[in-house]
Order: sequence, then structure tokens, then C-alpha cells
Amino acid sequence: MAKTTAPYGSWPSPVDAALVASHDGKPEYLGAVGDEIWWTEPRPAEGGRRALMRLAPGRAEAQSVLPAPWNVRNRVIEYGGLPWAGTPRHEDGPLIVFTHFADQRLYAYEPDTAGQAPRPLTPVAEAVPGGLRWCDPVIVPDRPTGPEVWCVLEEFTGEGPTDLRRVLAAVPLDGSAADDRSLVRELTDDTSRFVTGPRRSPDGSRVAWLAWDHPAMPWDGTRVMTASVDGDGRFEDVHTVVGGPQESVAQIEWAPDGALLLATDESGWWNLRRLDLDASASGSGASTELCPREEEFAAGLWRIGQKWFAPLEGGLIATLHGRGSMRLGVLDPETGELADAAGPWTEWSGVATAGSRVFGVAAGPHSSHEVVELDTRTGHSRVVAAHHKDPVDPAYYPQPQERTFTGPDGREIHAQVYPPHNPGFQAPEGELPPYAVWVHGGPTSRAPLVLDLEIAYFTSRGIGVVEVNYGGSTGYGRAYRNRLREQWGVVDVEDCAAVARQLAAEGEADAQRLAVRGGSAGGWTSAASLTSPAAEGLYACGTISYPILDLAGWATDETHDFESQYLESLVGPLEHHPERYRDRSPLHRADRITVPFLLLQGLEDVICPPVQCERFVAQVDGSGVPYAYLTFEGEGHGFRRAETIIRAVESELSLYLQTFGIERDDVPVLELNR
Repeated sequence: MAKTTAPYGSWPSPVDAALVASHDGKPEYLGAVGDEIWWTEPRPAEGGRRALMRLAPGRAEAQSVLPAPWNVRNRVIEYGGLPWAGTPRHEDGPLIVFTHFADQRLYAYEPDTAGQAPRPLTPVAEAVPGGLRWCDPVIVPDRPTGPEVWCVLEEFTGEGPTDLRRVLAAVPLDGSAADDRSLVRELTDDTSRFVTGPRRSPDGSRVAWLAWDHPAMPWDGTRVMTASVDGDGRFEDVHTVVGGPQESVAQIEWAPDGALLLATDESGWWNLRRLDLDASASGSGASTELCPREEEFAAGLWRIGQKWFAPLEGGLIATLHGRGSMRLGVLDPETGELADAAGPWTEWSGVATAGSRVFGVAAGPHSSHEVVELDTRTGHSRVVAAHHKDPVDPAYYPQPQERTFTGPDGREIHAQVYPPHNPGFQAPEGELPPYAVWVHGGPTSRAPLVLDLEIAYFTSRGIGVVEVNYGGSTGYGRAYRNRLREQWGVVDVEDCAAVARQLAAEGEADAQRLAVRGGSAGGWTSAASLTSPAAEGLYACGTISYPILDLAGWATDETHDFESQYLESLVGPLEHHPERYRDRSPLHRADRITVPFLLLQGLEDVICPPVQCERFVAQVDGSGVPYAYLTFEGEGHGFRRAETIIRAVESELSLYLQTFGIERDDVPVLELNR
């Protein structure tokens, strides 16, 4: 079929904003309950709630366990953590505990008991609304005084975002603590600022967990804590066995034989190690590398309870690994042999095991996130839930290219390039396409190479996208992550600019029609790019979503506790470098903005609060620079509601149309202030 010739950006596409919104999010928090697999799943059309799903062997379809408005999610460290746990029972089906987002309480539920509704296990916070939060639970059914849930308790002690404490706690499963906070048993003190949930040894005699303190982030340095458990369920002989300020342990699990398995970056890469705690007189254990490679077997611990590996029966280990993209493999710790799962998926996240079966969430450049089962006995992989279904002809999907670009001083910059692509249209000969540089959040994170209908929304209309995994991103070793230390607002801006300039120099992009966009830390880099000399004159416009705009404000009392001292490593100590905080902040360089921009902000955001956007807009207002500032009631950090996503996507496209001189009449016009 002959293609129609039309300018870039004007091409019609069946990938509309409603379709983008309906496919936002992915399955998360996989876990086994007996031989069943459970997880949470997004519901953008239901106010962005997370549904709890279950799949029993032999069933063709997964079941939603709880109806709306139950929302299986929590706000521990604001990004949330593992929100559920379950245990099989010989009779009456499984017992499940979960956190409900609306009130942050922990609930118990017996889904197979007719007429049984979830019952609260924890009290309502009295001093601070929503100030008792719980995550990363494990059900302990064999306590002499009755079964309990052991988990992380985050308790606010005042109105400030850092007025809080975190401990490991035991919650009675009989519901007696639902009205009595004193019946919650604290298993640790609050010496450590951050903790993950406890992991019980196979015989129940020991527990292990991760801990770290300000100003470290969990990818900087963590400690592996262990304790013995006495007959009354108290933790004794609490001590550190491995880790420290220069070693990040991202995950721990017990092997079936009682050894401790770690994902640690001691070598410069998150690799798997085995720690035999009884193998040395000191009790610190003997450590063995299981599969030393210059690859990552874990990533940044942004949410408590994330998992990248899980032991299998018989001693094998299911693990994600890779450089950049992560794939699923099964590791024999005795030989170091690692066999990868077959299949078309190129990016895996989350892993759980049930007997000899491994489950993960997998996607690829042409498929969305699916729940996949690997049978280790046969080596066969198959999709079991959240099946990918093409909502449009796959011919409209982008055709990505993995690239390594060259930055300042010859450094490597990893990126994914998505050229404009539409099966029915082509641009006039000689016309170069507009491009948007997408900056991921974090910044200690990574943009995965997977099918994203939001990218397809732009590429199928004739606007290219390039995702930049700038210096500081995960997936490429600790040295690559450390490029951003004290260089935030410099290296990220330079790397994104270098990629954009190289695409233009190669004749792949129109140098006069480049945009930059991102959310959260990506919003920071986008705003910094519009105000930094390192990118001066490069971008024609920008989209800035729920950003950091004022470093000094964010470093003091304008963000949540988890990241409240993140800037110590990203920028440097405020007391030593006040000028650096001011000079790099877009708020204090607003007079350098000369191009149109779109600012998007959730009004319930406590991580990047609206006050920073309001101050920024006040600086720009009246300058003559065209801009739009859109706010969204009920949205926090990152947009979850379908109606919000639709408006945000269409507004961004309208900004590009107006800036790049593209004509089309199927998108609401974004009104720009001047």
C-alpha cells in the first residue's frame, strides 16, 4: 500500500489519549500463596486504585479478589511498599493481609469464606491522620500466643514530613489491635531510620532485614541486620552482618538450607552472594560469590519489598539480571551456571516462585507487561495473566533502536531512540522530524525498553522520542550511577543535550524542533535544561511534570522523609554549597527561560509539592514567555486517573503543535499564558 505524504506531526493515528490512559501501569508485587500466584494490578478507570489479583493452577483467568473501592496500596516512604501477604490453610482457603490506601490500615481477609468482609487489624491514627502506615508484611502463624503479622511500621509523631519513626512490628491477627495501639508489639527500636520487612529463616529461629540511615539512599549503602527469635517472639542479639556506607545490599532472602542470599554491589555491580552465618566464629558469616558478572542482579530499592530474585525448591535461584534491560534466568549456585528463560520478552520486573515454577512480569518492545510463568522442569514459558492484546494494529507501534551516544569527555550515554513511525504516512522528502527527549525520574532509575502507548501516541503522529538513561541511571554498574554524585543538574542536563545534538547532527532530528520532557526528577532535568547554559538554545519547548524546582526548599521541609537528604549525594551538603543549590535551581534561573513550556502538577503531591510550581510560575508570569500551568485535584506524585492522563497527554501534544508549527484539528488547544 502506497503511503500518504504529510508533514511530521500531522499524521492521523488510532492511538488516542484514552487508549494511553487505559493501559497505564503494570502488574506488581507478585507472590505465591501455596500453589497460587497473587499480585496487584492498576485500574486507571477506577480512580487509579490497585486491585488484588489471584490465579490458581489450572485456571484460565485471574480473579480480582476485592471490589472497588478497596485499593491495595500504602504510603510507606510515600512511594509505598509491598502491600499484601498471604498464607495457605488446609481448610477455608488462603488468609490474606493487605493495606488499604484510603486509611492506611492493615486488614485481614479470607476470600473463600462466604460473606466474610475484610476486617481491620490496626488502629486508625489519632494524632496525625493516616499517620500509622504498614508495609512488607509476613504472616507468622506459629506464635505460641497467637498468629501475628510482622511488618514495617511507619509512625508519624508530628505534622512535619520528617516527624516520624520506623520500626519492625508484630500485629495480632485476631484483630485485637484494631482499637488498641498498645497491642502492637514492636520488634525493634527506631535506631535505624529506614528498615525493610523481616525475612524469617526456614526454621523460624532467625530473622534478617535491611536498614539504612540518612543521608544515604538505599543504593548508596545499606546494612544487613540479623537477630535470633526467642520463644516469646522477641528479637535478640541484633547486629549487622554485612554492608555499610559504601555497599548497597538491595535484597535478602533465606536459602532453603538456612544460608542468607544477598544482592550486593560490593564488586561495583549488584551481584548475588551467599552468606553462611554459622561458618565463622565472629557470626558475620562466610561470603561466596554465586555468579560474578559485570551485570546487575538488582536495581534501586525505591519501594520496600521489591524483589529481583527468589529461591526455588532444591536450591536453585530464579533471578533477574542484565546490563540495561533485565531478563529472567535460573541460577545453579553450586556451579554458577545461569540459564535464561526462553521467550520474546526483553524486560522483566518482579519475581516469585511456587514449587518449581517461576513467575515474573515481562514485556518487550512490541508487547505490554504480562504475568509470565516459567516451568523450570520443562523450560517452557507461557503468559498466564494480564495477556497482551493489541488495542490497535501493531504496525502503529514504534520501532525502537538501542543506542550508545558519546557525551562530554567521551563518556558513554545509553538511550533508546523511537523514530516517527506510521504504516500509512511518510514525511515530504527532505523534512526532518521533531523529537522529544524523555527524561526518566529517580534520578537513580532507568527507562526500560518496552512497549509504551504514550510513546506510540507521539511516534505514530510523526514526532520522534528518545529516552535517555543519563549518567546516574541504574542498570550499568555503580560507577555509572556515581557519575551523578554532586552533579545533578549538570551531568543529566549535559547527557540529554548531547543525545539531542547528536541526533540532529546525524540528520535524524530537526535541530529547530527539539523538546524536552520528564516527571519528578525528570521534571527537574527538563526545567534545568531550559535554564542551563549547557543546553542554551537547544530546546524549542518543554513539558515539566511534578518537578523539583528549588533545591534549597526541597532539601529543608518541602519533601518527604525518604528523599529529604537525597541531595547530600546529588548536589552536596547544603551548608557547604549554598551557592550550588541556588545556582542550579530553575526557580532562581527562571529569567533564562525563553521558550514555551507546560507545567503539570498534582495538588496532593507531598514528594514534589505544588508550592514549588507556584513560586516558579510567579517568576515567569508576565515575562512574555508562553506557558500553561495545569493542576489536578486528587492526584499525587505521578498521575493515576484516566481523565488526568488524557488531559496531560493531549496538552503536551498541543504544546508541540503550537511550537513546531504543525497543523491538526483533532486535539484540544492548550491555552498558553503570555
